[in-house]
Amino acid sequence: MAQRVSLSFDYSVPPDRLWALVTNLDALARVNAPRLRFDGLPSGRIHQGQEIAVRVSVFGILPAQDYTMRVITCDDDHHHFQSAEHGAGVRQWDHDLRLTATASGTRLDETITIDAGALTPLYGLWARYLYRARHPARLRLLYDERTPR
Repeated sequence: MAQRVSLSFDYSVPPDRLWALVTNLDALARVNAPRLRFDGLPSGRIHQGQEIAVRVSVFGILPAQDYTMRVITCDDDHHHFQSAEHGAGVRQWDHDLRLTATASGTRLDETITIDAGALTPLYGLWARYLYRARHPARLRLLYDERTPR
């Protein structure tokens, strides 16, 4: 049975600035380090219809495993993307991310739907940990002048 993990984070930057970061594959690798290491992750921005096949290793310690991410939606106007992902023991890892302008910047809302069979609860805990850890890493990148705008 699938499990849904929902998280929200606030950023004091305009939606377009945060959108440039969350759709940048180089930034994806950086916000996940050192928790995940990707082999074969392309550079650039995600785009609708894109399929990304990588090898992923947890903490660079566990053996790398095949993982596939398919970008279902990438809507620059509405700051929304959806991906369907699987691999590394996961049957389904669907990610839905939306940005909303707020009075003080931008709210990022994301929902991850996970099906990993009997291991689903453990993957749910991993998702909460992983996505929460992305927040401070994104904050660092948002204020790093070398990050694409």
